[in-house]
Amino acid sequence: MRDAIEWRAARLRSVRDLAADIRLFEIDPGADFVTPTPGSHINLGVLIGERPDTRCYSIVGPCTDGVYRIAVKLLPDSRGGSAYMWRLAPGAQLMISAPGNHFTLSPGRPDYLLIAGGIGITPIYTMALALAAAGARFRLLYACRRRQDLALADELRGRIGDRLEIYLDEEGAQPDIAAGIARLAPGGELYACGPVGMLDAVRQAWQRSGRPVDGLRFETFGNTGRYAAEAFTLKIPRLGKEIVVPRNQTMLDALEAAGVEMIHDCRRGECGLCVVDVLAVEGAIDHRDVYFSASQKAENNKICTCVSRAVHGGLVIDTADRVE
Repeated sequence: MRDAIEWRAARLRSVRDLAADIRLFEIDPGADFVTPTPGSHINLGVLIGERPDTRCYSIVGPCTDGVYRIAVKLLPDSRGGSAYMWRLAPGAQLMISAPGNHFTLSPGRPDYLLIAGGIGITPIYTMALALAAAGARFRLLYACRRRQDLALADELRGRIGDRLEIYLDEEGAQPDIAAGIARLAPGGELYACGPVGMLDAVRQAWQRSGRPVDGLRFETFGNTGRYAAEAFTLKIPRLGKEIVVPRNQTMLDALEAAGVEMIHDCRRGECGLCVVDVLAVEGAIDHRDVYFSASQKAENNKICTCVSRAVHGGLVIDTADRVE
């Protein structure tokens, strides 16, 4: 389990829409402000129905004025966190954590390639501003489905100019990840954030390039997959349980709600602590994690319960729970 969060009170100062479904929240922590570093996030307490829960959001920008900024995309298949955030009005009282960072930007590299997909622009935006301020050499490839989905693009263009390259699905444009890596100077690093499909492509291109493994850094948001979310059934023969996972609930949450003891940490499909064995697949698995390699995902014998799902049926699994 993750370490206990040290909660502190904060106030929602203002909100502003960046796109039709992306909203910027300015959060004033008062005297508890801690300066974030590029790639930082804060945890925020939310209510899902009547149940308290936690969501993690990347900090947008350097926050030199002592105010945290986060951008939240309103998701149609939301588990409830984004819907809760979008109901908040300026003046709302919040509980947040101090900034943490699992996506640290290394200084002093000869070159950087930044890649963002959709709402994945939030930590990448902050990195781009920091690199520009440091006079570093870098490029940013920003991919979205439609021009109206772009967030922070105008601000970026004004700050980093032609180092920003935008690719839109509606115009048939896709970033050439392999070419971008080939242009990266020796010793350069790649930082990527976006949906799991994009991150899989980045990882595969980086591996094919033969560059050092530690030169690739990425962060995911485990709410997008290759299929639309739908309800499915989990069967656990050893425990005599059959659990229905609703469309807007994770496997991990459904297992815990059914009394199955689980181990977990990141809840983003990155650490692998919540993995369970898959005994049988009735339908297909939508692997949304970045923990397993492509070949491991193809075997379909394990699944990250915090983000991945089943479609067109369900799963028969076994868990690490050994309580008689």
